[in-house]
Amino acid sequence: MTAVATRSSEPLSERRRLGEFIRLRRERLSAQSAGFAAGRRRTPGLRREEVAALASVSATWITWIEQGRAVSASAPVLARLADALQLSAAERAYLFDLAGRRDPASPPAGPHAADALLGSVHVMQCPAYVLDRQWNIVSANARAAELFLHWAERTAPARGKGPAMPQPNLLKFLFLHTPARKLVDDWEGRARRLVAEFRADCGRLADEEPLRGLIGELTAASPDFARFWAGQEVLGREGGERRFHHPRLGVVAYEQMTLRPATGGDLKLVLLMPAAGRLAGRERKRRRNEMGRVNKKAPRKRWGPSIQGRRRRP
Repeated sequence: MTAVATRSSEPLSERRRLGEFIRLRRERLSAQSAGFAAGRRRTPGLRREEVAALASVSATWITWIEQGRAVSASAPVLARLADALQLSAAERAYLFDLAGRRDPASPPAGPHAADALLGSVHVMQCPAYVLDRQWNIVSANARAAELFLHWAERTAPARGKGPAMPQPNLLKFLFLHTPARKLVDDWEGRARRLVAEFRADCGRLADEEPLRGLIGELTAASPDFARFWAGQEVLGREGGERRFHHPRLGVVAYEQMTLRPATGGDLKLVLLMPAAGRLAGRERKRRRNEMGRVNKKAPRKRWGPSIQGRRRRP
């Protein structure tokens, strides 16, 4: 495929973000992982010519798209580029989103069942909450409110008791709420990953309101967020253990699971299920106290006559 410049309605910053993302992913790959001889290289990663050969496009096309120029990029070409760059599922979705193309490998999305999803958290027996596109907490149960220091209770005011409180936002809570740094175990690692997951979620909409305003606010208020956002890391929102150092519950561990409705939409249901074999803090103490009460009430069993009652043989 030869490079063909086109007139594009895409914002210039959006094309630059796409080009920078492709360049960084190209530089991340090693020659050996792509089947090329290592040799001596002046720059890290693969050469543009090598990526072009893998994706069946011209080196000029790779150069132009990395420079943020308006070039033609069809869905099949992007699919080959994603394979050449060995992108993860989250990175591939981010690439197509930035390019404004639909991934031919993804299923079509239908209308989402928002009401059912928003109400589902209240029947969960574990901390559960729902995030929207901006990662606002649009619904949460009482267990999640307690775990996250009651930010989830600020979603709406009581009826007839004044104006609505500001809607809580997961990113603002993590980066702008000081107690969150003590609450979340390995705050640095979790915060970095959360920003990478958020970038994957934003895609090409990062330049549009209200996402642009949110990103600008966080970048200005938090040097940590600004540093992580500039890293251009992209990760899927995967599960795994999440540990918290809660001021009242103690050290608690959960297995996180994030679910999206099968019918599509921007909402995500996040569940924090107690980690098997890792009961801690208040829960461990409660069980220990219960066992102590049971042992005190249980009668002692006598398995035979006492030593004093036995007669010695002459």
